[in-house]
Amino acid sequence: MEPIISIQNLNHYFGQGSLRKQVLIDINLDIYRGEIVILTGPSGSGKTTLLTLMGGLRSAQEGSLKILGQQMCGANKRQLTEIRRQIGYIFQAHNLMTFLTAKQNVRMSLELHEEILDEDLDAKATAILEHVGLGDRVNYYAENLSGGQKQRVAIARALVSHPKIVLADEPTAALDKKSGRDVVELMHKLAKEQGCTILMVTHDNRILDIGDRIIYMEDGHLKNDSVDADVLTPIN
Repeated sequence: MEPIISIQNLNHYFGQGSLRKQVLIDINLDIYRGEIVILTGPSGSGKTTLLTLMGGLRSAQEGSLKILGQQMCGANKRQLTEIRRQIGYIFQAHNLMTFLTAKQNVRMSLELHEEILDEDLDAKATAILEHVGLGDRVNYYAENLSGGQKQRVAIARALVSHPKIVLADEPTAALDKKSGRDVVELMHKLAKEQGCTILMVTHDNRILDIGDRIIYMEDGHLKNDSVDADVLTPIN
């Protein structure tokens, strides 16, 4: 089976000249369809940088990074945009538009896909919000939702277009224990139903059992893929 994400000898740098700093060092990683992979490690180790490269949020610099068969090293804006349309994103701060309702936030994701613009987007948005347990909050604005409810909207927005890949950056960091657990279990359930791949960056050792694999990153290097929970700092 061909990997859906394939990385070989990937290097990445920030800054120029004497301020140039290498933040990713010789990264090699394959991730396959339907896998849930957890990426963990200390703050500043390069996890979010790697996530943004996979998501087409910036162009990779050295080595090989293939997402859904598309080479991202040296990719132009059009190629990056095309890849982004096939990826769902879930971030720590949920990034909802506060002046839009839950349904409108989810619908925005659908409006990026020209091939479905003639379908009933409101119905699609409402259906997935009901699926994540927010059927009674469809027309609520973000400021009137709890932290856990906001992340449920973010999950609905990420998954409503049935992306092939979901990238999640610290999705439980701002949530209490129960809300955080509920959120990742919901991600797991919907992803398995849709057959998509999830890569989740987290420091939260309470959710490690969700992953099929755990990968540890430190100082720009991928160390291994068999991390014990006790190497992580618990989030209280």
